[in-house]
Amino acid sequence: MRVQLMTTMATYNKRGYKSKTKPEKEEKEEIFDDSESTTAEVFSTLDEGANKTEEWLERNQKPLIIIVAVIAIGALCAWAYSQFVLEPKQEEAASETTEANKYYDLALNSTGKEKDSLYTLALEGVNGKYGLIQISEEYSGTDVGNIATYQAGMAFLNIGGDKLQKAIDYLKAYDGGDSVLQSIAQAGIGDALVQAGQAGDAVSYYMDAADTNENEFTTPKYLLKAAQIALTTGDNSTAVKALERIKENYPNAVEFKTAQVLLGQAQAASN
Repeated sequence: MRVQLMTTMATYNKRGYKSKTKPEKEEKEEIFDDSESTTAEVFSTLDEGANKTEEWLERNQKPLIIIVAVIAIGALCAWAYSQFVLEPKQEEAASETTEANKYYDLALNSTGKEKDSLYTLALEGVNGKYGLIQISEEYSGTDVGNIATYQAGMAFLNIGGDKLQKAIDYLKAYDGGDSVLQSIAQAGIGDALVQAGQAGDAVSYYMDAADTNENEFTTPKYLLKAAQIALTTGDNSTAVKALERIKENYPNAVEFKTAQVLLGQAQAASN
């Protein structure tokens, strides 16, 4: 019996058999238990977060519904206004403005007292049709109404005299974005201010006109105007800046040679 037991032990040792010890088993069990615990905590946290979200939604359900409803109603109202109010109004305004536009165009190509009379007809209306003033008021918010506001401002500017403040008001009310017409409107305000004896206030409008829709034609023209008025008011630094822009950026402009001459004068006056 003893011989047999020793033989068996020798066989186990020879094959490299190694029995698992109790501590190793416990260690593996502990590692497995930690993993399960961490996973459980993650899911528990997610559940708690979900529960809190659900609770928040329940508490704020009515306000959320109201907000969504207000947004939806606002979008619907905007669409309805555009479809059923604004578009028909645009068409009506376009039809109404034919006479005013006809006399405005005639005034542009006329001279002397006849010019003022034609501008007045364009402004006040004729043949039972609205003039530019009424179109601007009745169709405000439409493209036609906006253009009529610009035209009214330019008509008052051309009439001049006691109409200059109206010219300024209408041209300020015109919204041309970054268009060439907007630059002309800004310059028109400058012209009205100069005619009204407020040359110092006109310079900034000419500079704005030059910066609006910058191009090879209107920009150097309004920069030169700004420089000329700035020189008369003693604002030599502004004059130099405007003239230098023409010299550096617009060598092919018709204003280039005049700008060169004035630049020397402005620089001398600044020293």
